[in-house]
Amino acid sequence: MRGLHAFALAEGLADADPAKAVRPPAPPRRLPHAISVPEVARLLQIAGDTPASRRDRALLELLYGTGARISEALALDLDDLDLSGQHGEVATVRLAGKGGKQRVVPVGSYACRAVEAYLVQARPALANGERGAAVFLNARDGRLTRQGAWGALRAAAARAGLSDISPHMLRHSFATHLLDGGADVRVVQELLGHASVATTQVYTQVTVDKLREVYAAAHPRALG
Repeated sequence: MRGLHAFALAEGLADADPAKAVRPPAPPRRLPHAISVPEVARLLQIAGDTPASRRDRALLELLYGTGARISEALALDLDDLDLSGQHGEVATVRLAGKGGKQRVVPVGSYACRAVEAYLVQARPALANGERGAAVFLNARDGRLTRQGAWGALRAAAARAGLSDISPHMLRHSFATHLLDGGADVRVVQELLGHASVATTQVYTQVTVDKLREVYAAAHPRALG
């Protein structure tokens, strides 16, 4: 109807557009989709000792372990990593988010071991003696591209028997599993690099929906 009135006004068929002040309905907000913890474990079981397989394992562990966007992970330089915990008691990574805003995020032990194994045993082979700063390299000694990262994720998902997996889904899973484990929403906001807590609160709705499902299935007088 808005388009019809605008067309009529533009064509001189009407003197005014009565629908101009009418706002279109807001599109339904899509809830982020997360995979389960066992599914994440299957996804991250990347076997093999090749440089590429070690790199892929490190990348996926880091994405899930830090909630980083794929662009943030691929933009990492070696100086952004503090895996030895020199600046604190835990390993950390410095991520550059939207608008260049930086944040420091802890790196869990699984991701830390995977990244360290990649840096020591695989990255030198990919670097071919060059001294580039990028953490994740492709076979041509260049920074790993988004296409390369997607290829690694698709291959891992196929081996794990999962479909429709995206790098952002690992970010969704990171946030959802933290909240399911009792993390405060504002802590998750800082870890994700959201400017507003309202953006993060969509994950609390996912968690509440899960609680409702469990309650309905488990409580003897939930349904009747």
